[in-house]
Amino acid sequence: MSQTQPPGSPTIRTIAMPADTNPAGDIFGGWLMSQMDLAAGSVATQAARGRSATIAVEGMKFHRPVKVGDEVSLYAEIVHVGRTSMRIHVEAWRRERHRDDGEQVTEATFTFVALDANGAARPVKGD
Repeated sequence: MSQTQPPGSPTIRTIAMPADTNPAGDIFGGWLMSQMDLAAGSVATQAARGRSATIAVEGMKFHRPVKVGDEVSLYAEIVHVGRTSMRIHVEAWRRERHRDDGEQVTEATFTFVALDANGAARPVKGD
């Protein structure tokens, strides 16, 4: 688990809302995972210059809970590009809206495959 936020701007920044909670009142892990998938998908689509789809999620770790009202920043970075696939590491950070400092809450590596117009795998780099 990282102690410092990744450099640069987050891929996505959002606010955790009451509708996103689980029965315990914390933000539902599925909501957070979907936000991470959106961030990874944004990076994958840009890298592939077109459609891409999630095919795997590895190492999903929930380090800390997210609370209602927290600002959630998602940092996504490509860690490997294959012929038709990309592995993208995503870190989620929370910050109480009245504070300056944040903490990492979740991380995972998403694998995406580049798709052609028919939904078949295609080269990422358009070879």
